[in-house]
Amino acid sequence: MSATKSKFAAMSRRAAITAAALASMAAMAGCGGGGAGAAAEGDMAMGAPEGAKVTVVEYASVTCPHCAAWQEQVWPQFKAKYVDTNQVRYVFRELPTPPANVAVAGFMVARCAGEDKYFDVVHAIMESQAEWRAGVNPRDTLFRVGNGAGLSNQQIEDCIKDPEGLKAADERARAAVAAGVTGTPAFFVNGTQVITPGGEGASLEDLSKAIDAELAK
Repeated sequence: MSATKSKFAAMSRRAAITAAALASMAAMAGCGGGGAGAAAEGDMAMGAPEGAKVTVVEYASVTCPHCAAWQEQVWPQFKAKYVDTNQVRYVFRELPTPPANVAVAGFMVARCAGEDKYFDVVHAIMESQAEWRAGVNPRDTLFRVGNGAGLSNQQIEDCIKDPEGLKAADERARAAVAAGVTGTPAFFVNGTQVITPGGEGASLEDLSKAIDAELAK
């Protein structure tokens, strides 16, 4: 086994401590399945500042294919229309889905990369899901993405093994389940869930209807 693979095996065992605690929640919340209003510990946000007239909260997982599909198909237009224009505060909340150990590790790497690179790392991991289906080991993806964000292999190892980080990840997941979120991706506009039946998360059309109605108040 190579040094990198050996290191990742050790990281995975440590991450699995939290992953085991999250397993039942991940099963409940599985990818594809609602509140979410006030600010929560660990929120990552873009767009308008806290206290904005409209807040859109997304609960998602880097290992959820439906989340990756929404990211590819809807996010660019949503971001250009509402986030880049500061019409809404977009909040991303982490809810790991199977394989939970990979999801937890991915989110921790994103946080260790820093707030300015968090979303870049999250999006890059989501985009890599096609690699996993083609046989690429997720561990290789996490190292590649982490390295691309400026983290060394040692920093990535230390990040994923950090007990405080694992505890925080567990608390964020528990908060999501306690808020009633039952699937990812899940979207809330000012605390009201927006659902597009049969879609990969909420459609831009349905989100726009909810957001525009709130903006008009």
